[in-house]
Amino acid sequence: MTSIFVTGTDTEVGKTTISIGLIAKLQERGLVVAAMKPIASGCERMSEGLRNEDALILSKQATVSLPYNVINPYAFESAIAPHIAAQQVGVVINIKSIKQHYNQIQQQVDAVVVEGAGGWLVPLNDQDTMADLAIALDLPVVLVVAIRLGCINHALLSVQAIEQSGLSLYGWVANHVEDNKQTAAIVSSLKDNITAPCLGNVPYLSSGKLATEYLDLGGDDD
Repeated sequence: MTSIFVTGTDTEVGKTTISIGLIAKLQERGLVVAAMKPIASGCERMSEGLRNEDALILSKQATVSLPYNVINPYAFESAIAPHIAAQQVGVVINIKSIKQHYNQIQQQVDAVVVEGAGGWLVPLNDQDTMADLAIALDLPVVLVVAIRLGCINHALLSVQAIEQSGLSLYGWVANHVEDNKQTAAIVSSLKDNITAPCLGNVPYLSSGKLATEYLDLGGDDD
């Protein structure tokens, strides 16, 4: 496994934090790694155009420097669901266009970490969802689970949907988004109910700290 599609059980579950950690783990293997955030809402308008904080952070961690519009071809100012943000500005998100950008990146590196937006079935347009994008890119999937009340249901539904898509669920990451120590039972339950390996049990991290040391792409779920 080299390139990865990172999805989450919802928005604000730490996909970017885990994606940065995955990039670093692949770099530790000696691979040249690129990042891609194909679709981003909540972008800031700068002199160069719309820029997304997560996309910039991912780009900074990557081994290679690429044009921003290749890393993030669909950038929207409104911090709402991508298909709604696109509708507001008269844009139709095109999966074929994203795949062309991905292929352009992939030809230059050993691996690409692609971070999705929101959860697995977030709509992109009238026909397609984030799942359709992952299918088009044909990448193994890493699911980021925000460890909090309600996450077991969200995680198991996401796992079921990913498996039904025909893609490989390479593994999942338990990401503690709250400073709450009463979560061991939740993680244990997820491990009991998800066949794919747990790639990391990431504690609540202080600002600026990386998740890298808590991840294991070999599937070690300690």
